[in-house]
Amino acid sequence: MDNNEVSLLKKALERQKKARKQAEKILEDKSKELYDVTRHLRESNAKLENLLSEKTSELDGVFINIIDPYVVMDLSFNVINMNRSAKEFLGFDHNINKVHLSKFIHPEFLDYTIESIRSLMEVGTLTNYRAKIILDEATVKWVQINGSLIYNKDRKPIAAQGILRDITQEMEVKKLLSEQKKQLDIIVENSPLGIILAKDGQIVKANNTFVEMLGYQEKELKKVTLNSISEPDNEMVRDSNINTGLNKVTSIVKFIRKNGSKFTAKTTMTSISENDVKSDYQVAIIEDISKELEAERKLKASESRLSALISNLQTGVLLEDEDGKIALTNQKFCNIFNIKANPAELIGKDCDYYEELNKHQFKKPDQFIQRIADILAKKDTTLADELEMLDGRILERDFIPINNDGAYKGHLWAYNDVTISKNYRKNLEVQREKYSSIIANMNLGLVEVDNDDVIQMVNQSFCKMSGYNEDELIGKVASRVIQFKEEQIIPQKNASRLKGKVDSYEVEVFHKNNSVKHWLISGAPRFSDTGKVIGSIGIHLDITDQKHLELQKEKLLHELENSNQGLQEYAHIVSHDLKSPLRSISALATWLYEDYKDVLDDGGKQNLELMQEKVGSMDKLIHGILEYSTANSSELDNSNVNLNDVITDIAEIIYIPEHVQLRVPVKLPVIMADKTKMHQVFQNIIGNAVVHIEREHGLVEVLCKEESDFWHFTVSDNGVGIPKEYHKKIFDIFQSIGHNERSTGIGLSIVKKIVDRYHGKVWIDSTVGQGTQFHFTIKKNENLEELP
Repeated sequence: MDNNEVSLLKKALERQKKARKQAEKILEDKSKELYDVTRHLRESNAKLENLLSEKTSELDGVFINIIDPYVVMDLSFNVINMNRSAKEFLGFDHNINKVHLSKFIHPEFLDYTIESIRSLMEVGTLTNYRAKIILDEATVKWVQINGSLIYNKDRKPIAAQGILRDITQEMEVKKLLSEQKKQLDIIVENSPLGIILAKDGQIVKANNTFVEMLGYQEKELKKVTLNSISEPDNEMVRDSNINTGLNKVTSIVKFIRKNGSKFTAKTTMTSISENDVKSDYQVAIIEDISKELEAERKLKASESRLSALISNLQTGVLLEDEDGKIALTNQKFCNIFNIKANPAELIGKDCDYYEELNKHQFKKPDQFIQRIADILAKKDTTLADELEMLDGRILERDFIPINNDGAYKGHLWAYNDVTISKNYRKNLEVQREKYSSIIANMNLGLVEVDNDDVIQMVNQSFCKMSGYNEDELIGKVASRVIQFKEEQIIPQKNASRLKGKVDSYEVEVFHKNNSVKHWLISGAPRFSDTGKVIGSIGIHLDITDQKHLELQKEKLLHELENSNQGLQEYAHIVSHDLKSPLRSISALATWLYEDYKDVLDDGGKQNLELMQEKVGSMDKLIHGILEYSTANSSELDNSNVNLNDVITDIAEIIYIPEHVQLRVPVKLPVIMADKTKMHQVFQNIIGNAVVHIEREHGLVEVLCKEESDFWHFTVSDNGVGIPKEYHKKIFDIFQSIGHNERSTGIGLSIVKKIVDRYHGKVWIDSTVGQGTQFHFTIKKNENLEELP
């Protein structure tokens, strides 16, 4: 808010104070006037009771002392009499025209008028009736009416009398003041500045902005003083105006928010006084300048950083103002041109002087000066302007004009020593020529295209791969010459090259002879010396033969899958077909024993028992073969498996000799696996261990050790042990040790298949006569959890 707005606010406040005093004086005068009129009405009422019906000129004597319009009407609103003021104000004479007062009622005040007349009839008086009336020619006036009923000798109302006062101007002034107050309130409440009214330092009113600044509610602010929520930040600057009675104080103040935090504000305090009387009201305007101060601090810090950055740049920088004077430079600039003075000493010096002084360091001095003049004349940005110096150095010069709101404010010169990079480019060109013959004849197809996919270079291998010669390719749009099965892939890849992306992908391409080829393409963007993408380069490998091999491989895999499926089905069928006659043989042997047990001798009975045992062994063998055939192909139903429960279940279902104890020293973990498969693994190993212990006290222990990626399980026994030559062989199908007829030689091969499916290993450590440790690992799953 500027000083003009503050002045307007102050003047508006002064006008309100004066208007309030004028209104009080008017109210006092009108109260006395109303008292006098009421007294006159009472005096005239007694006389009117006798004179009303006569309508003589004697009534004029009653009105002679009443200045305001005075009207008498009957109870039907017809005018009976009126004084001269009433005739002039209302614009008619009741002696000439009969007038009904209802015609003057404004439509907006019809209900109010009806209610007022009803009150007059009930109470007998009408006080301060205020309403609009419509006069001739649609003139609208505001009137205030005070009236009373006129009674006859029997105290019955026979008419009504009233004094009218034109208050149109007063209402307009009141409306104007109300509108001004609203406008002032809107300005104050919507001001971005905090505004408060205080009396002797005590806050009386505050706008929304100030309330939001401090975090208090307005009613809370009325309980505090300005001194309690602020503290000075520096010396105040006072600007007093004795003639107007305004004392203005501008200061930087820190205000304390409700939450205890502080902010810095520019505060203008104006004390209002009249006639040299001591000030009691103050208006304060508060502008939060915390952000400005912070911005100023950051700007200074930024200027400091920029100055430090320029000073340490590896580019020679010269900032020249619009008058051709040096505004800023750095040490690198001085080093490039062998200037002995330090950068600070050059500030303010004439640039023309140093141009003339240093031109002899260049191969073409006059051209150096003329080029500067040309650049300054155009004032266009110029980049990478190359300069050759006598000592062999090569400089690149940039010119950047500086404009502020369209006004030219100077320019920046930047000098870079590019001698090394120039020599590097020359060497690079030599190397390019050196290896061009290698690229041209390598087995990989090489293509370079620009950003429009126009071919810039191809090697011999690419021509051979595509079937086109070099003349048919150079200068042509690659995606139009080389036909791809997926037409959009090359435009898509070229678009990604513009973004600097590198990738590899496979495509199907039509050879010139229309045969389909498979290519593996590795593409990358090509950059200019300035780092700008100017196209792309692609290395092409013909993988048609590999693709054909892959197709053959997929076909073989499919056939193998079908074969495995057939074998599984065959295993189930064979299992069913083989078990059926076994059950018949078992049944026949049972019937023979039952029917002929009294006839058979011991040898016959022993043969029948031996037959049943062989049938049982054959059944086990068939069941083992079926499990082996499905161990590596059935779907895994992985879930959280508590291995302690698995070991408990196994202990209950397998045969464990009485002299053998199965023990789990440390609780086993819960792992993510197929419960049935885990049951098979542990049952086959434990079942194998418990039957091969000849000691008086046999012991089988199940142990587990957690590794980084695996669970390592060990089933240890103190049995007879396994010779070393069988350590690997026992995991092959149909391999067993000794002559135990109950062993099928399948169980441990099933263990190996299941462990393989879980990416683990299985092995044994064993010493004959001491015992065996079966080890196997199961790869962890991210959902593993251990028992608490």
